[in-house]
Amino acid sequence: MSPNQPPTVGTEIFESYALLTIGDLSRMCTVDPQHIVALVEEGILQPLPDAVEEWRFAGETLRRARLALRLQRDLEINLAGVALALELLEEIQQLRRAVRRAGASS
Repeated sequence: MSPNQPPTVGTEIFESYALLTIGDLSRMCTVDPQHIVALVEEGILQPLPDAVEEWRFAGETLRRARLALRLQRDLEINLAGVALALELLEEIQQLRRAVRRAGASS
């Protein structure tokens, strides 16, 4: 595995406990750290609230960052468009969960 490739074994376990820095995210997403800063500034990624001196991110942020970058690259949309697309995708997931719960309780 090259140094730029993210770990592939146990990704969900990794995400549940990991704390990541901007450097970690930029390496795992193979982008410049400034790109991660731009994602934060657009509201796409959220640093943990207790990260004072250096931003820290929850492990699940890696999945969101990769999705955002894929949307930006594949659809060639700007960061505001990526933020909107992610918001809509999350809303769809919430609605699907609600429909499943409603179906399970009937």
